[in-house]
Amino acid sequence: MGRSSAQGDEKDTAEAKGKPRGRKARILRWSAISLAVVVLGASGAAYVYYQHLNHNIRKSALNLSDKPLDRSVPNSAGQRPLNILLLGSDSRAGKENQDLGGARDDADRPGLADVEMLVHVSADRGNMSVISVPRDTRVTIPKCTDPSDGKVYPETHSQIINTSLQNGGPGCTVAAWEELTGIPIDHFMMIDFSGVVSMADAVGGVPVCVDGNVYDDKSGLRLTKGSHTIKGEQALQWLRTRHGFEDGSDIGRTHAQHMYMNAMVRQLKSGTKLTDPGQLTGLAEAATKALTVDKDLGSVKKLYDLANDVRRVPTARITMTTMPWAADPQDPDAHVVPKAGDADKLFSLVRNDIALDGKDKPRDDKDDKKARATADKAKAGIPVTVANGTGTVVLPPVTGRGSDIAAFLVKQGFAKATADSTPRAQADTTITYPHAGQRADALAVAKAIGLPGSAVRLSPAADGITLVVGGDWRKGTAYPAQGEDDEATQDDPSKNDSSKKDDKPSDNKVPQSADPLNGEDKSACMKVNSLNRF
Repeated sequence: MGRSSAQGDEKDTAEAKGKPRGRKARILRWSAISLAVVVLGASGAAYVYYQHLNHNIRKSALNLSDKPLDRSVPNSAGQRPLNILLLGSDSRAGKENQDLGGARDDADRPGLADVEMLVHVSADRGNMSVISVPRDTRVTIPKCTDPSDGKVYPETHSQIINTSLQNGGPGCTVAAWEELTGIPIDHFMMIDFSGVVSMADAVGGVPVCVDGNVYDDKSGLRLTKGSHTIKGEQALQWLRTRHGFEDGSDIGRTHAQHMYMNAMVRQLKSGTKLTDPGQLTGLAEAATKALTVDKDLGSVKKLYDLANDVRRVPTARITMTTMPWAADPQDPDAHVVPKAGDADKLFSLVRNDIALDGKDKPRDDKDDKKARATADKAKAGIPVTVANGTGTVVLPPVTGRGSDIAAFLVKQGFAKATADSTPRAQADTTITYPHAGQRADALAVAKAIGLPGSAVRLSPAADGITLVVGGDWRKGTAYPAQGEDDEATQDDPSKNDSSKKDDKPSDNKVPQSADPLNGEDKSACMKVNSLNRF
């Protein structure tokens, strides 16, 4: 069931190009910049060259919507998860990109975000999750304002996600991702074709595998059965190939990109061939010229610091996934939509900083239950601040949610519950508390509204016990249980007892429809589409 983009199969060249570079570029970029800084430190002209590299990097606004999500809540150690959106644009700007991508008639067309991957690095930097969204996914693209000319692009529900880049730039793609996933985006990185080729050459190639002879005349990829080390333009062809893999759809392409990205990470972590100073500076030059990033990430030092953060993640704790999808009812032969249930589960795991490899240590809640029972008896003296976080990128806040829930808590015996009118935007309802000794009090609040213990978090940044009513709870006084009919639990907390909903190990497994691939899986081999064998 080969799927095509809104632009049609005849423009597959344009579509495919963005994807590849995004993934490989990110890893190459991290290595290039960090290693280049070492080289620069030994150079008398370091400062001048450092400023030169900074000047190479293009910068753009992070989010072009009116209502970006609030940042992720810090963990008990004060660390925040990192959410980085990696984009590959199929822009034909520049002769190099035209030579590599063809379609010179498209030279003036704004690029499409044909590669889109969210990299989530856990708060403790112990694991990393990567989610790819097929470029043919029909989503809500929120209203975006182009910062260059002030043009306003109205909200739309009919377009596919790769077109969001044309609505003012990468900041609109960030806004579309926040709306789709409910995950707050901290940074974005976007790369072009020529950068992919230059960096692939610099690192000496990446090992990949195919289970048969493959030739895709759209991307130009031609490989015989077995393992190969690909670099340069051939690496770009691999990352662009759609027709040659699996069922010929964009889904197979995301799987090929995951294999490439995993192999690249393993290679860089094990020690690359980047030992020559000229090679390093060349790679730094290519990486910085190829990048567009958000303004808060727009320097070599900030990229280097980010690279060090990411490099701490063990390869075995990296999980690649593709958003679970289903055929789009409006255009089943061309587009996909998020798969109900499975896509929501995947996004929720990432929002809650739960590792997709299932290796997070389960929490022993025996002490929690005892403490909560004690705190329940003294709830009249527990101060609670309730904030309304129901506003999303495309949905307005539900008026009065903070005050309504605060009033409900007062009726439940929490006499010191008050509402905070400060606007918030948060996908999930949470309770945070700043000191370990307040956990029992926070759990008592959670029990009163039927909120699971997994949503109660220690966060030094919290200003007292704070309940934020998220976009997942827009009505009623009882938090809706997962998997239950919302109407059945909206006004009866007893039907929604948090003690029965605390996450169990089986609840934290990534859906198999997300096609998870572990970072150390060296056995993966791409299945070749039978129509593209030779």
